[in-house]
Amino acid sequence: MLRITDDITIEDWELTEQFIRASGPGGQNVNKVSTAVELRFEAGRSPNLPGPVKARLKRLAGRRWTKEGAVVIQVDETRSQARNREIARQRLAELVEQATHKPKRRIPTRPTLGSKKRRLAGKKQRGEVKALRGKVTGEE
Repeated sequence: MLRITDDITIEDWELTEQFIRASGPGGQNVNKVSTAVELRFEAGRSPNLPGPVKARLKRLAGRRWTKEGAVVIQVDETRSQARNREIARQRLAELVEQATHKPKRRIPTRPTLGSKKRRLAGKKQRGEVKALRGKVTGEE
């Protein structure tokens, strides 16, 4: 069982782990031992996640969210299978924990007079630089 907050826990039956061969360093060992882990969390079917948290998790997961509604996390950082498994579970917990936070509502503001003047001054200066790039007509 993976505890995220006081209210949200992820049960073991919701997680599936698959061990695959990792790329990168490891010498001859890398071709023989499956140390990389692919952790799959069935978030869409999870009874422990509230609807808004699922929606935010889907947005945060991005490409890691599958069509079936699962979050797939792949880790092949270390040569140790146990350590990779630990890192994957930790990343999943952080991702779900991030999804529990409700984003602040943005209050639209108008630009200040100073910022408008700075922007126009910058545009004017840039225009002068570009104007000086023209053909040079002078005495030869």
